[in-house]
Amino acid sequence: MTSKTKPTDPYAKAGVNIEKGNELVDSIKLSVNATHDRRVLGGIGGFAGLFQLGSKYKNPVLVGCTDGVGTKVALSQAHNKTHLTGQDLVAMCVNDMVTCGAEPLFFLDYFAASKIEPKSTAKIVKGIAKACKKSNCALLGGETAEMPGHYAKNNFDLAGFSVGVVEKADLIDGKGIKPGHILLGVESSGPHSNGYSLIRSILKKHSAPEKILQVLLKPTHLYSTPILELIKKTNVKGMAHITGGGLTENIPRILKKGLVANVDLSAWKFPRAFLWLQEKGKISTSDMLRIFNCGIGMVCILDKKEILKAQKILSAHKLRSFQIGTITKGSLQEQIQYN
Repeated sequence: MTSKTKPTDPYAKAGVNIEKGNELVDSIKLSVNATHDRRVLGGIGGFAGLFQLGSKYKNPVLVGCTDGVGTKVALSQAHNKTHLTGQDLVAMCVNDMVTCGAEPLFFLDYFAASKIEPKSTAKIVKGIAKACKKSNCALLGGETAEMPGHYAKNNFDLAGFSVGVVEKADLIDGKGIKPGHILLGVESSGPHSNGYSLIRSILKKHSAPEKILQVLLKPTHLYSTPILELIKKTNVKGMAHITGGGLTENIPRILKKGLVANVDLSAWKFPRAFLWLQEKGKISTSDMLRIFNCGIGMVCILDKKEILKAQKILSAHKLRSFQIGTITKGSLQEQIQYN
């Protein structure tokens, strides 16, 4: 049993309050435990999280992802929206994971701050738990670190780690992508968690309309559940999660040598928030496509005959999608071309 931290406690004098850490754990237990199913052994509070894979898979391949929210946390702090960053953290990991066909199994978070404030920190962790629940992913454990003197004032940072699984025979690796296949772009909710150093620099010079600001603060879409259904019901050849580097850097990552993605920029409209950023930041279209997702958060590559079926599945999950281009043969140094 942990004794209460006394005012004369030398650790408290140094800026670390053990009792507040305990208070935080107590306040998040219900939310964390709500993400657990019978595969999770034990509960919150142990030294390690235990997850039983079971016998569902014949030849399982484990998939690991890690990411953070970046400087979006600073913008969220400035507008009292830090509770939304929990979904960003989960999404940036499980969205990467699903591109190879893996279903997320469990998630772990790391929260580091100059000072632990149990109420505000609990809101972030509860947001993480809620996003895990939506993604059918157990919040298996986490860590909070109080680091006075390292993080200034009320600064904090978030990191996430996720593990998933896919049958080896069902692994999606882009090897089946051929000329004639269609690029199906799935809408984003906004800039997601990328490009915020530039976004914040623009906001320092220009006051954004409230509707624009709402989009910039909106959490990243959770794609894993709709994409896993899409994979189950159609033959997806390859996928690209559009994160840092935009369409320009991310689509070529899944293409074999000799293939080019021809993207039709008239196939969708840049959402208003991106147009505002482009105008105020005086950013060229080519730079926009290399920095931001520009309204396309995920790209799925399929045979043309499966596109309508795929769009119906995504629409049922309230996600719009657009045929944004085709795969062709080519020898371009950059495996993407805009038309």
